[in-house]
Amino acid sequence: MPNFTVDQIRDIMDKTDQIRSMSVIAHVDHGKSTLTDSLICKAGIISAKTAGDARFTDTRQDEQERGVTIKSTGVSLYFEHDQDDGQGRQSHLINLIDSPGHVDFSSEVTAALRITDGAMVVVDSIAGCAVQTETVLRQALAERVRPVLFVNKVDRCILELHMEPEDMYRRFRKSIEDVNVIIATYNDQLMGDVQVAPEKGTVAFGSGLHGWGGGGGGGG
Repeated sequence: MPNFTVDQIRDIMDKTDQIRSMSVIAHVDHGKSTLTDSLICKAGIISAKTAGDARFTDTRQDEQERGVTIKSTGVSLYFEHDQDDGQGRQSHLINLIDSPGHVDFSSEVTAALRITDGAMVVVDSIAGCAVQTETVLRQALAERVRPVLFVNKVDRCILELHMEPEDMYRRFRKSIEDVNVIIATYNDQLMGDVQVAPEKGTVAFGSGLHGWGGGGGGGG
């Protein structure tokens, strides 16, 4: 069952400062749709058992059959969290758009970016930045959309590759550095400093498949 009511959604729609619209962008097969499933599960729209396999935002039959996103699909999520100032729980409405990762559907990514406030760039922790990672990030910066980074599939480093902590750190650091190189290359000066870093609160690490994650300290 959803963790929100229709009345809650109606109420928060009048509070525009508590509404965020975000695109999820990445190279194909880096885990965008699986991560989106986990966020949808957290909002109570789908069960934890089906999250990851449901591919909730892949609504077309050919998307489900091929296991690849073809059209951008949006979903509204309602979340509440405790405020740092101790004034109780703060509610937010997140309009999340899962966009394609395949190069053939780049126009869908641009369309999604033009109606969102920010972009969550998903990078496979094992594969690192790929060709389409640069393409979608360049598209986001061209539309003056501020990026944040999610380093996905951390579970594979632990469960499959049995990596040492130092090796994991180096791999994560390289992913962040590669993303920042792309940002530095294509950034619009009018946007200011949009480099991502855990201490800024703009980098998170986790596993979309297993539904866990976390990031560095600092503001967002």
